[in-house]
Amino acid sequence: MSTGHPTPESDRRAALLAVADQLRPELHRYCARLMGSVIEGEDVVQDTLVRALMALQDMEETPPLRPWLFRIAHNRALDLLRNRAVRMAEPIDAVPDAGDPANPDPAEMLMRQQAVNTAVSRFVELPVLQRSVVILKDVLDESLIEIGTLLDLTVDAVKGHLARGRARLRDINAQAGPLPDARPASAAVARYVALFNQRNWDGLRALLADDVKLVQSNYPLRTGSADVGLFFTLYATMDGVWLAPAWLEGREVIAVFEDRADTKPSYVMWLEWRDGRISFIRDYRYVRYVTGEAELLLTPDVTLSVDDATH
Repeated sequence: MSTGHPTPESDRRAALLAVADQLRPELHRYCARLMGSVIEGEDVVQDTLVRALMALQDMEETPPLRPWLFRIAHNRALDLLRNRAVRMAEPIDAVPDAGDPANPDPAEMLMRQQAVNTAVSRFVELPVLQRSVVILKDVLDESLIEIGTLLDLTVDAVKGHLARGRARLRDINAQAGPLPDARPASAAVARYVALFNQRNWDGLRALLADDVKLVQSNYPLRTGSADVGLFFTLYATMDGVWLAPAWLEGREVIAVFEDRADTKPSYVMWLEWRDGRISFIRDYRYVRYVTGEAELLLTPDVTLSVDDATH
């Protein structure tokens, strides 16, 4: 029960951060599929938390946090999708019933499993409302009423989008070709990986642009070669970490193995380059869920001599 006194902003901020920490993987599962990209989905999650923290400054009381954060994430993703000019609208006509949500039959369960197993990138081929409803229902198991509240739809409209989205997703999966093979690593990434695996930290620091930036989840942004150079000081204390060039959603990334004997990477790094030097590092060590459902492809073996790596 409310006491009638505003909750201190520091308490509301702490409560938001605690809930957000638990909710981040679930928010990412939604945003990644909505955007069709695990990397862009994490960008939306990060932006959502920043916007939520800023909004607290103008509030005396915080609304229920879970639906509030999902709505912020949903609206932010839609803004980005509009900017990409990929939003599609479709009228709601008579459609098959989506089934009894409380007692799904085997066919209903099969459709949910189909959504869970569908590659993240394929969801972007659905119209936005169909995409949102299918993700919320079949991937996150939200109720029809909760989905309607979030998307400002009637339950009948939710059922309509769900039935159409499931049918279209089934067609998309049936027509999808095999995933492309990994391409060879670029010379820049191969060099970075070789230097790291040789523990040549000074060589890596020499690759940093003067204005390089480092992003690590909710940690403060690091800027400048001196500050970002501490990134390698941290990794110098971690025995067994091993890197390999990889591709994720058509983007060249670096797979991070916490032990060379591991068969699967724990997370990835993503670098941007300018004039042969690193201008941006995104390290996903603290948000490993990002690649949990990703289509990550390791490149063919790269052979790089010590001389190549140090010149």
